[in-house]
Amino acid sequence: MKKHIEWQNVMAPIKPFYPVRCNSTPAVLEILAALGTGFVCSSKTEMAMLQDLAIAPENIMYINPCKQASHIKYAAKAGINIMTCDNDIELQKIARNHPNARLLLHIATEEINGVEEMSMKFGTTLKNCRHLMELAKELEVQIVGVKFHVSNSCKEPQVYLHAVSDARCVFDMAEEFGFKMNILDIGGSFTGSELQLKEVNRVISPLLVDYFPEESGVNVIAEPGRYYVSSAFTLAVNIIAKKAVEYDKHLSTGMEQARSDEPVFMYYMNDGVYGSFANKLSEKLNAIPEVHKKYKEDEPLFASSLWGPSCDELDEIVESCLLPELSVGDWLIFDNMGSGTLGERSTFNDYQRPLTYYVMSFSDWYEMQDAGITSDTLMKNFFFVPSCIQLSPEDRFSTAA
Repeated sequence: MKKHIEWQNVMAPIKPFYPVRCNSTPAVLEILAALGTGFVCSSKTEMAMLQDLAIAPENIMYINPCKQASHIKYAAKAGINIMTCDNDIELQKIARNHPNARLLLHIATEEINGVEEMSMKFGTTLKNCRHLMELAKELEVQIVGVKFHVSNSCKEPQVYLHAVSDARCVFDMAEEFGFKMNILDIGGSFTGSELQLKEVNRVISPLLVDYFPEESGVNVIAEPGRYYVSSAFTLAVNIIAKKAVEYDKHLSTGMEQARSDEPVFMYYMNDGVYGSFANKLSEKLNAIPEVHKKYKEDEPLFASSLWGPSCDELDEIVESCLLPELSVGDWLIFDNMGSGTLGERSTFNDYQRPLTYYVMSFSDWYEMQDAGITSDTLMKNFFFVPSCIQLSPEDRFSTAA
């Protein structure tokens, strides 16, 4: 809720559409729905989840770049009409299965990396947009807007300049074909940092004023996912095994110990890359552990590495860190674990999703009621704590336990 208030203060009037895949827990979806956000789905399962919460179909978009025909038919039956498209085969598939679809053309962005190469994994070119419009006209499919996406790894402001100006070209092109376009989707990659949010706003606001002024009637939307949920969730994991190895055989570059005869500890946890740390397989995840148990300030620290339970060489969560010696059964806490950690679990060795506990202060609950969030479901799911108490990680975990 606080992130939503921050978004409104910094990014208004850009309406947020939350990508359900980031975190699909019911409490998150209910709170965001009550706050008035839209939702972005990538599968039939996600669309069904939103339908179960009685979210209006006009507040849902289906944007998977490679849609299954059965999922398109489900969207048509549910009245979910806004979809994205970036090629003629996808356009023909949509036309066959969802005649009332309203499409956003997904255009590629020029994300220049260190060797000046263009990244175009998804999205079409300006040249191909004309071909897609011709085909859409022939198939009687409506095109109502443009979507682009700028990766959070891209630090160059001119990428937004190119993307917004390209979008304006597509809007102008659409007029030639008689399409009335009124949606511009600037994508996601909002990290959760207020500083990054302000930087994006500083770059994109004047561009929108120049290319899509208010009187143009274009509704600008975005897809903040990690931004909303990352900092709202904390993960507690249990040490299930440990092993001491010689320091020179495992010690990472840059990690030093006081004595060469001190061991390096490898700790195995009950969660890993086939569970809550799945993001580590596809992106750089800086997981920072916090020891749950209290220990003395002068207690010796040892070079350590943290591993998931699979015994797979890919299941390394933290390559090297300094920790007091831990025992089997001890707990570690990881903050900022709300994004990409609560999806479907791997069936490897029958590992289960961790239990989720929702905790908030009474003052936050009253603030939510003032915002119109009065769900009985939320009331039943949350633990409540006095607002005068500042919870430490240990207290948070004890309350959850």
